[in-house]
Amino acid sequence: MSDSSEMERWKGRVALVTGASSGIGRATALELGRAGMKVAVCARRDGPLRELEAELGASELLPLVADLRREDDIGRLFTTLRERWGGVDVLVNNAGLGHAASLLSGSTEEWREMLEVNVLALCVCTREALSDMFRRGDDGHVVHISSMAAHRVPSGSGVYSATKYAVRALTEALRQELRERDSAIRVSAISPGYVETGFAEHYHKSAEAAEHTYGRYKVLEAGDIARAVRFVLASPPHMQVHDILIRPRDQPG
Repeated sequence: MSDSSEMERWKGRVALVTGASSGIGRATALELGRAGMKVAVCARRDGPLRELEAELGASELLPLVADLRREDDIGRLFTTLRERWGGVDVLVNNAGLGHAASLLSGSTEEWREMLEVNVLALCVCTREALSDMFRRGDDGHVVHISSMAAHRVPSGSGVYSATKYAVRALTEALRQELRERDSAIRVSAISPGYVETGFAEHYHKSAEAAEHTYGRYKVLEAGDIARAVRFVLASPPHMQVHDILIRPRDQPG
């Protein structure tokens, strides 16, 4: 069966993509919107979400401003989504960030921000989305956008890698909890290597360092990861794609 026909079961259903103002989140929102889903998107800034809304045109898109470090903001996000569309069928936990904050000299605030966004906000959003999925027929899909840093620890990235190892553990823990409940809801993690987004500039706090990171060889594009999200959603209901590792062909590690 083709990918497009498998995506038919999601047509008209509701996806929430976090961290959708740019990069992978933005590309994923476009991919799912063009596949016929209703797409709620959240980010801290309204402007980029409105630009995304204009690009999707006739597709149904709900832009929601939220700071995922604030649980009250997450609560309001889900309340608005439930009032508008009744709840979530697909959650793409894309929001995440990194700092080059080593264990020897990193700042506590940068460590805290990575833990709160990459781990705690992911847990809270997952819990809220699952409550919707159970109520809406025990059928849905949670997709975590993780990182190759969940599978090895690049030098100097101990805390960032720790947050992504946590996502790896949470993916497996959720699979087990859903299985014990005999639920049809699926969970997947997608772990990209280098993808050309704003991540490297934020991580290194340097446009020059980001240019070097992405200029050594052909790196992935945000759309490559968005298509991987579509792939896991389009897999048949009896099949669970648990973890996808995606590297640029020439990435050494």
